This record gives sequence, C-alpha cells and structure tokens, in this order.
Amino acid sequence: MAPRPPHPARRCPLRTGAVAAAVLVLLAWWLLPSDRRPLPGGRISLATGAPSGVYEKYGTLLKEDLARDLPDLDVTIRYSRGSPDNIRLLTSRRADFVLAASDAVAAYQDERQPGAARLRACARLYDDYIHLVVRKDSPVQSVRDLKGLRIGVGADESGVQLISRRLLAAARLDFDRDVTPVRVGLDKAPAMLESGELDAFFWSGGLPTTAIGQLGRRTPVRLVQLGDLIGPLHAQGPQMRFYRAAVMPLDAYPELHDAGPVNTIAVANLLLTLDSTDPDLTEGITRTVIRSRDRIGTYVHAAQKVDLRTAVFTDPVQLHAGARRYYVSVKP
Repeated sequence: MAPRPPHPARRCPLRTGAVAAAVLVLLAWWLLPSDRRPLPGGRISLATGAPSGVYEKYGTLLKEDLARDLPDLDVTIRYSRGSPDNIRLLTSRRADFVLAASDAVAAYQDERQPGAARLRACARLYDDYIHLVVRKDSPVQSVRDLKGLRIGVGADESGVQLISRRLLAAARLDFDRDVTPVRVGLDKAPAMLESGELDAFFWSGGLPTTAIGQLGRRTPVRLVQLGDLIGPLHAQGPQMRFYRAAVMPLDAYPELHDAGPVNTIAVANLLLTLDSTDPDLTEGITRTVIRSRDRIGTYVHAAQKVDLRTAVFTDPVQLHAGARRYYVSVKP
C-alpha cells in the first residue's frame, strides 16, 4: 500500500515560517540607514599651516578621529604657509582638503584665480583672532604706532600677510615705506621678537595659539588692541565684510599677565575641497568634523565653537553636495 502524503496542514507552518523569515530579511535590508553604505577609503592629503599653529594642531587631531571613523582612509597632513597657499594647493590638486580663512577665499575669488569657481566647503569651523604682539615695555598702543618699526608681517602667501597689509592700510601706513616688513611666520617671529630683531609681529590664529603662550612664559610680552581699526577696515570695501569686531578674553593667554581683555578682529575659518570630490567622502569627513568637536576642543579650545547651527554658513563658498547631504540627514 503506497504511503500517504503529509497532510497539507502539517506543511503550512514550515512554509509560512520560511516566507516570513525572507520578508523580515528583505525588510531589514530595505530599512538599513543610508550611513550603512560602504565607508569611503583611499588616500587624501589635508593642508593645514605652519608647525606650532592652530591649523596644524587641529588638522593633526582631525586626522586621528578620521582614522577611527573612516579606517580605510589614509590621511596625510601637509604643512603650508597658510590660507592663500592652501587654496593654491587645493586648486592645483596638490591637496584634497584644506583649511582656509574666509577673507583669503574671498580674495582668491575676487582675483578670479584658477579654480576659484570649483571651491566648495565642508564646514565653517572656528574663528581666527588677529594678534599684534609686542614686548611688554613697547610704546606701541595701536597699529598706527608701528611707523618706522620692524614688523613681522607673515610669510608670503600667508593669511597673516593678507590681513597685515589690510590693517596697515586701515591705519594709513604704507606696507613698504612706512614700516620695515619682515616676511616671517609664527615659526620664526616669536624668537625674533625675543632677541630684539623685531619690534612687533602680526599673527592670525585660533585661541590660544601655543607658540604665543610659550613666548609669554619666556619673555614679558603683550597684545595690542586692534578694535580702533574695524571701521577703517570695513571702509576699504565689501570684501572686508568677513572681519568682525571681537574680544580676546583674558584667560586666552594667562602667561601674558595682561590687565584685561583685548579688543581685536576675528575672521571665520572654513574646511574646503573641490566640487569634484567624492560626495560620500565629503559627507564622511564632514560628519567627523562635527562629531569630533568635543574631543578636539579639549586640546584646541577654538574648536569648541564648531557647531551644527553655524557650520553651514560658509560664505563666500557654497557647500559641497556631500556636506549638504550630511547636514540634511541630521536636521531636526
């Protein structure tokens, strides 16, 4: 007698369970968040600034966090002379991402330099504060008092020299005739002031800048106020809109033992790339920039100002598509 086939009712639970499992797998795959895409990798370079500057320190710390978030990405830090130099490195494809102050970016655009239209931003970072450093016993109380003196104005192609020229012009001093401009950056200027080779030097950087704090521990120095020049500076034209009045707090440099806060001028920094950079890569780097604020901020106090509410304001450069995608994904 032939065996009887299994009763249909006995096969239904097995068949139903298999179908349900398949549906759940498909549903889970469909509902995977967009950030489960394969993480971008490869090799990139990040141009920062002079050794011992805030750009360099910020970039080094950001590289550490990128190694955690994007483990297949190999990041090389590239030193430079500052913002204008960084922008040229980026547009000539000798760097993939760079740090640059917004005034330098605007100047590059206004001059219609090569690749200016291809610049894109990942984020507005923190503000640079303009420093004018003199010895404690110096008679200088304003940029106007620099006439006839030896002034460290920043290296050629540096953001420091850009603002030095503009501040001297705002004080009605000729860069080449009224002062002796010494084209050195933060790597040399503090030691030259200490040895008497300079009477003063300009610096533009986040707070605090380590090299200035170290100088204050070795030699009595002070910061000169720049607040009286914000009006004349803005009067030079619309491209000066990137400079704002700011106050350098007393606790920025306790080593200087100043009597109080210093009125100065600040300008925003941007993280830049090109329009052709891979959107997934740019999104991933932008995410790390925002997420790493608190950790980096414990070492670079200026980085505590990096914030979702302000990061998208990257004038004069529009956001990169990948960065925009990140900001949209985290918008409340």
